[in-house]
Amino acid sequence: MQHMIEQATNLPSIPQVLQKLIASMNDDNVSADKLATIISSDQAITAKVLRLANSVHFGRQRQVGSVKDALVVLGRDTLRTLVLSIGLVSSFKAPATFDLAAYWRRSFKLANRAKWLAKLNKADAEVAYTCGLLHGIGEYLIHIMEPALAKTIDEQVEGGAPRRKTQLELFGFDYTMAGSELAKYWKFPNEIADAILWQQQPAGSGALLPYATLLYLARYMIHFQDKINDGNFDDLPLKLIHAAHMNLDDTYARMRDFTEEETDMLAMLQ
Repeated sequence: MQHMIEQATNLPSIPQVLQKLIASMNDDNVSADKLATIISSDQAITAKVLRLANSVHFGRQRQVGSVKDALVVLGRDTLRTLVLSIGLVSSFKAPATFDLAAYWRRSFKLANRAKWLAKLNKADAEVAYTCGLLHGIGEYLIHIMEPALAKTIDEQVEGGAPRRKTQLELFGFDYTMAGSELAKYWKFPNEIADAILWQQQPAGSGALLPYATLLYLARYMIHFQDKINDGNFDDLPLKLIHAAHMNLDDTYARMRDFTEEETDMLAMLQ
């Protein structure tokens, strides 16, 4: 898998500002001034940051005229996540076999829920959001590298075939493995790569991973939102909740209280 990624010639080129920003995620001591300098080095991304920071979506607490102002208004973690979102959305291109807009909207939907749930297991909300945003990059990668086979898999899945099993049979790996390797290739923190890999089996590595747990529960919320709205939690993975030492009543309340954002983040970021 790693060799295939390294040999691929059609992977999206990640902007230099994103590479530096990703590296900063592994450095707890990076200063606000350093972050501002990194982000300001890309004029196109800076322009989008300022436009969004001054939008109704982010509250417009004060006029934002610089990246340093945006750091004050949004906070460093939220700003870093915003820049990552802008950079990834603008960098990704896809073959005709892949609905990129639908992919991003699914990703933002899951990311919003993962961030909302992060409080339950005391995880970092912005890291949870990033994990949600990247959870499906393996699917994107497969469509980039093998568009014809990926289309065949999509058709089989529409007919009822399990996606991961079908991918394993045809490729020898599935989208979680591919996504984790791509995250490592782009040098995202290991906790993000591991969350992508184990998102369907949060304890599969031998330890219960907090961000993989949040991805699993965020997906549950999407699949069973109507039942949650009715107060029906029959399908809630109780063993996972208990293993993660989450309070059950808090989990119920957190899931019921979630409200979908009306803002089309994809349209805002483009």
